[in-house]
Amino acid sequence: MKSYKIYIAYLIILSFSILKIFGQNPEPPVPVEVMTGNKEVYSQLVIKKFFSPTSNFDFFGLATYTANYKNDVEENRAIIISQVGYNFKKGFGVMAGLDFNSFAGFSPIIGPKHSFANKKFLAVTNLSFFLNDAFDAKLFGLYEYHPTINNDWKFYSRLQFIHNFSINYNEHNISYIYLRAGMQRKQFIFGLGANLDWAGPNKVFNSNFGPFVRWEFD
Repeated sequence: MKSYKIYIAYLIILSFSILKIFGQNPEPPVPVEVMTGNKEVYSQLVIKKFFSPTSNFDFFGLATYTANYKNDVEENRAIIISQVGYNFKKGFGVMAGLDFNSFAGFSPIIGPKHSFANKKFLAVTNLSFFLNDAFDAKLFGLYEYHPTINNDWKFYSRLQFIHNFSINYNEHNISYIYLRAGMQRKQFIFGLGANLDWAGPNKVFNSNFGPFVRWEFD
């Protein structure tokens, strides 16, 4: 447990250190979200930055934490991803980095990736191979759609998922599907969310529903 805390601290420091360096260039906002569900509180931070406006190298970071209202630490869940990628043409590229999660532990990761963004759509897809004994494979997707309604408001929606599978042990680690729908005014977003999780080889199901708020920092 102490070693995991050290890894978490390292990944957080690494993420924000790189963010500080990359933040000198014009980049997309950094969204911070909190959802207060009927069973748990969920928080998420996403970072996507390029080394420079013309660079093919970028950084992607994701940090999520789910805590139940009983404050049962053993039931709480965390995912922290820090990865550096190289982009080829049309959004395709490769990445390498570090991944910590509550179900598979800590491991270096490598794999292909794809991203696309315009004024209405954001799409990020990563396939990670864990360099651990289990040789885990994880498919991650984050897709947003936010069309303009008028000069002040936008509709906001998001589909986010993870599927983590152990290749060597031939068993399921965890999967989730997170859904969001709401309204956006400038940097502030609010609405309703649904978190659906399947954990362990037996795919034990858990659901969490409730309102969320999100702020997009420049």
